[in-house]
Amino acid sequence: MSDPLVRGSDYLNAVRQIAIDPSTIWSGEDIIERIRICTWIGEHIETINQELREYLEACHQCFPASERREILIFAAPIAPEYGIDALCNILVDPMAIVIDVGRTAPQDWLSIVVHEYAHAYLRSPGHDARLLEVLTHLCLGLGLEPPNATGMDERGMDQMLRNWPHCDATPEPLAFWRGNG
Repeated sequence: MSDPLVRGSDYLNAVRQIAIDPSTIWSGEDIIERIRICTWIGEHIETINQELREYLEACHQCFPASERREILIFAAPIAPEYGIDALCNILVDPMAIVIDVGRTAPQDWLSIVVHEYAHAYLRSPGHDARLLEVLTHLCLGLGLEPPNATGMDERGMDQMLRNWPHCDATPEPLAFWRGNG
């Protein structure tokens, strides 16, 4: 079995390869912090990814087998300058979802997976009426509050759907990845 530091570093490098842009995945300036975070990832990432795969499977169960997309899901810290909790790369095959589980509380991880799954299902990055329809379907199927865009124009719907289902942000996302979350 390899060293946790090496496993964590190799894992983040692999996730960078399937991200929309490799720079979206955190790399860290401080070597001490990078060692600490990569080591923690090397020791814990499989457990976290298993939980995310269970949420992905729950999303799949909301659709007939013939409509399910081939999607991979990974947890990884996203570079803070991007200001996002997750991303869905619809340009790779299979499509890839990356969730920064340090940015929200564990009880909100399903919500983030649902949002990114909807993008993958549609193969679209937009926050439009089609996304509203898929998110509503998923939320109803998984017991989450569905979005309500009644009376909203396109801009209002776009703004609401960017953070639907709603998730509260953590004050320091990297704390989780250091093992303090």
